[in-house]
Amino acid sequence: MTTPRFVRHFTLLGLAVSPSLAFANPAPASAAPAAAAPVDFAQVQALLESKCLECHNPDKVKGKLLMNTAEAMIKGGSSGTSLVPGKPDESELLKRVVLPADHDDIMPPKGGPLAANEIDLLKRWIAEGAHWPQGLTLRAKSPEEIKALAELNAKLPSMTKLEIFPDKFALETKRDFHQVVVMATFADATTRDVTKFSNLRVADAKVASLTGDVLQPVADAGSTELLATLGSTTVKAPVSLNGGQKERAISFNLDVMPVFLRGGCNAGGCHGAARGKDGFRLSLFGMDPQGDYTRLTREMVGRRVNLAIPEESTLVEKAVGAVPHSGNQCYEPESQYNKAILEWISNGAQYDPPTVAKVTGIEVFPKQIVLEGQGSTQQITVRATYSDGSDRDVTKLALFMSNNDPTASINKDGLVTSGDRGAAFTLARFDVYSVTAQVLVIPAKLEYERPKLVENNYIDTLVNENLHKLRILPSGVCTDEEFVRRAYIDVIGIYPKPDEIKTFLADANPKKREALVDSLTQRKEFTEVWVMKWAELLQIRSGIAGNNNQPPFYKNALLYYNWLGDRIGKNVPLDEIVTELLSSTGGTVSTPAVNFYQTELDQLKLTENVAQVFMGMRIQCAQCHNHPFDRWTMDDYYGFKAFFSQIGRKATDDPQEVIIFNNKGGESRHFLTQAVMKPKFLGGESPEIKPGEDRRKILAEWIASPKNPYFARNISNIVWAHFFGLGIVDPVDDVRVSNPPSNPELLAALAENLTNYKYDMRRLVKDICTSMTYQRSTKVNETNAGDKKNFSHAQVRRVRAEILLDAISQITETPNKFQGLPLGARAVQIADGAVSNYFLTTFGRAKRESVCSCEVKMEPTLSQALHLMNGDAVNDRIKQGKVVATLIKEKKTDAEIIENLYLRVFGRLPKDKEKEAINQTLAGAGDQRQLALEDVFWALLNSKEFYFNH
Repeated sequence: MTTPRFVRHFTLLGLAVSPSLAFANPAPASAAPAAAAPVDFAQVQALLESKCLECHNPDKVKGKLLMNTAEAMIKGGSSGTSLVPGKPDESELLKRVVLPADHDDIMPPKGGPLAANEIDLLKRWIAEGAHWPQGLTLRAKSPEEIKALAELNAKLPSMTKLEIFPDKFALETKRDFHQVVVMATFADATTRDVTKFSNLRVADAKVASLTGDVLQPVADAGSTELLATLGSTTVKAPVSLNGGQKERAISFNLDVMPVFLRGGCNAGGCHGAARGKDGFRLSLFGMDPQGDYTRLTREMVGRRVNLAIPEESTLVEKAVGAVPHSGNQCYEPESQYNKAILEWISNGAQYDPPTVAKVTGIEVFPKQIVLEGQGSTQQITVRATYSDGSDRDVTKLALFMSNNDPTASINKDGLVTSGDRGAAFTLARFDVYSVTAQVLVIPAKLEYERPKLVENNYIDTLVNENLHKLRILPSGVCTDEEFVRRAYIDVIGIYPKPDEIKTFLADANPKKREALVDSLTQRKEFTEVWVMKWAELLQIRSGIAGNNNQPPFYKNALLYYNWLGDRIGKNVPLDEIVTELLSSTGGTVSTPAVNFYQTELDQLKLTENVAQVFMGMRIQCAQCHNHPFDRWTMDDYYGFKAFFSQIGRKATDDPQEVIIFNNKGGESRHFLTQAVMKPKFLGGESPEIKPGEDRRKILAEWIASPKNPYFARNISNIVWAHFFGLGIVDPVDDVRVSNPPSNPELLAALAENLTNYKYDMRRLVKDICTSMTYQRSTKVNETNAGDKKNFSHAQVRRVRAEILLDAISQITETPNKFQGLPLGARAVQIADGAVSNYFLTTFGRAKRESVCSCEVKMEPTLSQALHLMNGDAVNDRIKQGKVVATLIKEKKTDAEIIENLYLRVFGRLPKDKEKEAINQTLAGAGDQRQLALEDVFWALLNSKEFYFNH
């Protein structure tokens, strides 16, 4: 294939011109010499866009001359026509470019006069008739864009896909328009916004037109195609018109309310506050349009909205900065936002009739992008759909935010800019809807070759694929010593004993790690760990303020805990446990599961707890207003609350027992409207419930069923976070649109497998612990040192309070004693959340006073270190347990004792440097050998290596 002519003329033009600008076919090998060949418009386009459009574009019309279309150039400016096809001598454009360099009217005025070859190019182009591809609109290109164009040109041969977003366009009124985005995907999976470098055109200019990258209707009805050409690739998107010349009346809900959202007027820090600001209140994020309309038009009549002189309305003057405003200027007087407000007031400031369509959802495009290097950009476009079947570009009306600004920031107009390597999600909010797009950022010009990694199961495949997208190399595999200690602590909450470690290290079975996980999940300690974790989520404790457990009834808490332990110990599937729990009826003594409804009597908090524990959602915000960063509305909240509005309670002869039953009466009323709300599943349908039927039973069956997309994902995420110290969604109980999973495919796969396993948690634990992802070392490399979300290496995690106290007891051979439990019981076995001690409190044991995952404190603190060093947790126990004294009595050598202590505390043998330092200490101990060895024991128990899992 012959190289296109304009590519061969790079040196001639002095520009890096993209082959995407070529409309004519390349000249065949037998073509006439370049001088005699027809002028390729791509060369002319590059010249005009780099040298002329800076001063003659829609945003800056110098001399009243536009040069972005052929029609505009022929029309000319204040000096007459700029272009006369076929007549170079009569074209003002050519007259200006040949003026002396010091002439006031020379074009271009900046950057020096055009070179002789550039002038010749324009002259020949005009003489040949000034061919201009139909529908093509030029755009000014800055020096930065010219540089970017050169970079794109170098990468263009590896382009694998070119896409137009949205992939189809519907124009339904004269006001309607759509911003067009063109994105290229390359062989290395990176993407690039190529809208400015593509030739965009409408196939039939009589149907629709392009102004820059904005598509607008021309005809009233019809269809055509939008075409984007980059290099030799052309893609198309259908364009349909229906009422394209029909006027749409200005709408309060469709046009004015979005301005308040976009301008931040109804945010919590401004007029959306509970008491408003400066005497003016709007509903938070526009959740109450009718109320906002009343406050705008019925308060301060004639001032806030001035129908006689709209420009003098306080609403207008403050927003554009014409008068002092504590919120400063919100937008420019010539902005589309101010124009919408003025038009609404000029038309009588009417409220919408009932026939006006309502928003039914939004979409963002593109949904996933991979940017290369810092400073790369990608435009996001947002389309809203409406109840009448129409759609609308709302990019300029939406709110944008990023959950990881250092990696990918997004400005108010939806332009994403890349930063540091990593993953981010950008969120677009419009009306009550929020949608995210994923942004991956990798270093520029990175020398990378995908590593060949061992993958034990689907977890490794999905984690490694995510790391590959980010060009992150995972850490190596942990040692056997590290694995056995890690697995014991995570799976059964116990530090391995020296003999157990030695046995594992001596095992030659290549699948010994898998065998270890199998054996650990069958131990009773595995059950105890998960009973403890669920006891925290279910708030199992006595003495809960405000309910019938006052005064404290330890008996009820113990029965509830034992019921839970029995179910988990028998490996009853979690979905069955949850169904039994939520639909339970009976007495708190005779039917322990009903204690779930005694831990929280407030229906609002109970509603929130169920959503948070079983679906990982914090819906508290929707109690008083629509959730600002999630999909939940007040209708959703009070519809979900309706499932708990008919819970009945009655006393019995036993003062410690309360009967929970379905009283078949009671409704949930909307906080604002006081309307009775029908029971409605979160994110689901409103079920048909017969009169008198127990609503909780209907909810219980849905929550733990495949119809609920959140339950299995939530359980999987909780289990994952236990083993990695970080959830795929983190915090695990804060699932929302604006806090999406770091690896959505992984979370979906875990949930699918958990469902297929019939909620057998042991099988899911085995999947996780036998994956190479779990077995990775904590040692980082250059590429993954900053990674905290993608599981490229193991995290160093502080051991939780109960397990740490049990470890100290086990290692020092000093039994614990807790209220209600026999001597030697483990802290993990404590049934009552109200039972604690100083150590457990200091190290952050959950009080079980709320369902929040944040109740368990895992952060190391100074008080923890001081307690280990100076308190009785270590020093006194070393003396009481007499471990060192016993080993000395057994005639163990110093080396054997040190080895035993290291295996007990660290799960490994001492290193040579450590041996050397200890031997020096022991050499000078004399007759204080036992004391010196106990000092070593104390030092080990006070080291970070002991109370961190790694």
